[in-house]
Amino acid sequence: MSGQRPEPPTGETILVTGGAGFIGSHLVDALADENDVRVLDSLSSGRRDRVPEGVTLVEGDLRDEDAVARATDGIDLVFHEAALVSVERSVDDPVESHAVNVDGTLTLLERARAEDARVVLASSAAIYGHPEYTPIDEDHPAEPSSPYGLEKATVDEYARLYHELYGLPTVSLRYFNVYGPRQVGGDYSAVISIFLEQARADEPITIDGDGAQTRDFVHISDVVQANLLAATTDAVGESFNVGTGSSVTIRELAETIREVVGSDSEIVHGEPRPGDIEHSQAAISKIRTELGYEPTVGLEEGLSRLVEND
Repeated sequence: MSGQRPEPPTGETILVTGGAGFIGSHLVDALADENDVRVLDSLSSGRRDRVPEGVTLVEGDLRDEDAVARATDGIDLVFHEAALVSVERSVDDPVESHAVNVDGTLTLLERARAEDARVVLASSAAIYGHPEYTPIDEDHPAEPSSPYGLEKATVDEYARLYHELYGLPTVSLRYFNVYGPRQVGGDYSAVISIFLEQARADEPITIDGDGAQTRDFVHISDVVQANLLAATTDAVGESFNVGTGSSVTIRELAETIREVVGSDSEIVHGEPRPGDIEHSQAAISKIRTELGYEPTVGLEEGLSRLVEND
């Protein structure tokens, strides 16, 4: 895979919510040199040491309207990455999950409307639920199978509606399985971190179920690319899948990780996860055509980078 990294915005006042977390911190790194960047983060899962010198950290929660108001004062552009990113947690506590992921996003959209600021919003492939077909295009019905998926479908629609009703420039990016440095937790993408840890220790690599389930794993650098393209596109009020357009089985993933690490780990199988989605793969023709996105990091290369840099 090859492609050119888009030029980041310059000379703008930019807010990255969740900017001390996994995806957000990579975005901050891409933006900080040429812009006045702020981070809004509760530091519940993000880390203060990921916020570079010269970047303003507003420590606060999306549910704290005062913190959101301070973080958004005078902004030109928002990258909205903050969320409770857990299907399991949303099932256990749907009220809290909704309050952060939906109510918090609505507060942010209102502030962006007051500031006339563009919003690039992190949505999710979880909105599609158990897909009727793959590759999954943006016209696939939204039939989420968890409160988290429903919340992301809701904010995806809010972003579209804010563009249609108020003329607010919004772009929703529906992430598939993002992986890369700094990742902790998160449902299916974290399987890479778990498998790597097991392989390095020459412990058995444990797969839930038969390993035939497929996923589209997209490297963090390509997710950053998609965000930077969304920051300047004329295709506002739209939603775009962010993936590679290809998928691998979880068994193949385990085998590749074992090879990259040079491990003798045995691959073993446990019980399947209840309600697990069998197959997931992004159709990326829309984001290619309208935003000029092109995935640049293949899975083996991305895994090799993780092993080298860890």
